[in-house]
Amino acid sequence: MTTTTFQLEQLTCPSCIKKIETALNNKDGVFEVKVLFTSSKVKVSHNENIVNAAGVGKVITDLGFQILNIK
Repeated sequence: MTTTTFQLEQLTCPSCIKKIETALNNKDGVFEVKVLFTSSKVKVSHNENIVNAAGVGKVITDLGFQILNIK
């Protein structure tokens, strides 16, 4: 299992958290999602053999959020 942290542009509302969490929790290979509202970070634990960081990032950008950094 791999944990990847995505730094997003500023999150502006609590519904953004729910939107991101729901989409990522429905993605095959994702085990845990933590959205940190105050720091605009998304930490995702995922199986790299099923979905890599780029695949997780695509889910986030498809929702309309801009990723500033990936660690």
